[in-house]
Amino acid sequence: MANLKDIRSRINSVSSTMQITNAMKMVSAAKLKRAQDAITAMRPYSEKLTELLQDLSASMEGESGSAFAKQRKVKKVLVVLITSNRGLAGAFNSNAIRRVKELADSKYLGKEIDYFTIGKKGHDAMSKTGYIIQNDNEILEQLNFKDASKIAEYLMGLFIDGTYDKIDLVYNSFRNAATQVVLTERFLPIATKSSELSKEVELDYIYEPGKEEIIKELIPKSLKTQFYKALRDSVASEHGARMTAMHKATDNAEEIRDDLVLQYNKARQAAITAEILEIVGGAEALAS
Repeated sequence: MANLKDIRSRINSVSSTMQITNAMKMVSAAKLKRAQDAITAMRPYSEKLTELLQDLSASMEGESGSAFAKQRKVKKVLVVLITSNRGLAGAFNSNAIRRVKELADSKYLGKEIDYFTIGKKGHDAMSKTGYIIQNDNEILEQLNFKDASKIAEYLMGLFIDGTYDKIDLVYNSFRNAATQVVLTERFLPIATKSSELSKEVELDYIYEPGKEEIIKELIPKSLKTQFYKALRDSVASEHGARMTAMHKATDNAEEIRDDLVLQYNKARQAAITAEILEIVGGAEALAS
């Protein structure tokens, strides 16, 4: 039977761990509420803006379209991997990292591929490849549209000057606190709807001052918004994943503690029984 002192020490250790995981769960739940409200409010605007620009780009002809929609033969690809700076979030980071490695081994096999990492966990994992062009961890600490726009402008410049023929975003999209879906989203060149689909869903818009001017103004803004939305999605997913992971860890710690308490009680009862038997045995020996 295990020593009572050792069991009592383990019970205290597990109880302390349970308090920590429960506190982390509560912190993540509070942060999740704010992050969830932010992405829920932003998502409809971003999706509608993207849809409008796809309709516009599909209706443009020849070189009158935006340079951001220019299709080139894909030789060099840049993958932007968005993870977190901290762990203890279940499979949140590992799923995104695994998706990037799958892209390199399948979709972009044989092509030159580089990585732009956002988040310490993604950088640590991909730094072994030696193909990271840049890393930014600070933006996740105080996420705002201004800083996200600077990174988006940098990525847009890499596409415009021909450094990369395609840029993809890999991140966790928030569904609910327990569900995050890893997405591979095209950033550049911008996707356009097929002409057949555009004819089927042709909408009668009046453009002022004109389609070309609107595209030149809105496409950079749309790309910045798309990138900012991906960051917001990832942040909300991180807090949801961490809250769920800490909730499960707390439940597991509670179960272990209960088992240890039962084991402790059994050991204590066995020790008491042994002492009683010794006393009775001693009393009988004296009586005889």
